[in-house]
Amino acid sequence: MAEDLTRFLAAYDAVLDHWPVPVDRMDLTSAYGTTRVTACGPVDGEPLVLLHGGGATSAVWFANVADLSRTRRVYAVDRIGEAGRSLRGGRPVRSVDDLLDWLDGVLDGLGLGRADLCGHSYGGWIALTYALRTPQRVRKLALLDPTQCFAGYKAGYLLRALPMLIRPTAQRARAFLAWETHGAEVDPAWLDLYGFAAEFPRTKVVVGKRPRPRQLRNSTVPTLVLLAGDSRAHDIRRVEAAARLHLPHVETAVLPGLSHHSGPFARAAAFNSMLLDFLGKP
Repeated sequence: MAEDLTRFLAAYDAVLDHWPVPVDRMDLTSAYGTTRVTACGPVDGEPLVLLHGGGATSAVWFANVADLSRTRRVYAVDRIGEAGRSLRGGRPVRSVDDLLDWLDGVLDGLGLGRADLCGHSYGGWIALTYALRTPQRVRKLALLDPTQCFAGYKAGYLLRALPMLIRPTAQRARAFLAWETHGAEVDPAWLDLYGFAAEFPRTKVVVGKRPRPRQLRNSTVPTLVLLAGDSRAHDIRRVEAAARLHLPHVETAVLPGLSHHSGPFARAAAFNSMLLDFLGKP
């Protein structure tokens, strides 16, 4: 177990060490534990908080931070209780309220009364759920191929994921990633990290309900929904239609040739440009 943890942390640091910008590493304490946040960009820039997908760790934003941090103060957060450098404390995250309270505490610890949120996959569900509960703290919201926000998973995706969920191993994680990304080339250092992350000791992931249409219709936060054209996680047409139907302040776009799990890095230049354009609008 200790050897596995050592390998994981070495792989994590290897990816972070190759981020193309100088970073500040912060450890924020709360009743839930210690949350690692990697920050970059001008300290007086508009704050942008990044929430990664399941098993990806905050290191997954390696292809985005150079562009995003030119004008923004970027905060990449390791979700507590999952693979990463955040450490669980005396109070476990067991419910959706716990998860959102933890995120509240992260913003408090960063001294942010209000910030832009960007979440990928499960991180998108957390970002949307938080914005619906605490809209006064979210200036703008960006969701990259978000799961369980506007439509459910495809059955085939869940069947493929099942072995990894029952007994996660590095080999199964890499095989699942190769299937979902259609065999696309993935940064080898991050691929190593993703495999080791599957074997990382973690708490049970908090799974909440999909937001109800009434909740979405009451949203006051400008929202961008970017969908992966080749996503195997869900039917992006249903996701886009539901987002446009129910969210009153939404923009949607599809990034062709992009799979769900490669969202942050496979077409990084296009994603970065669309995100910054959206955040820069008055």
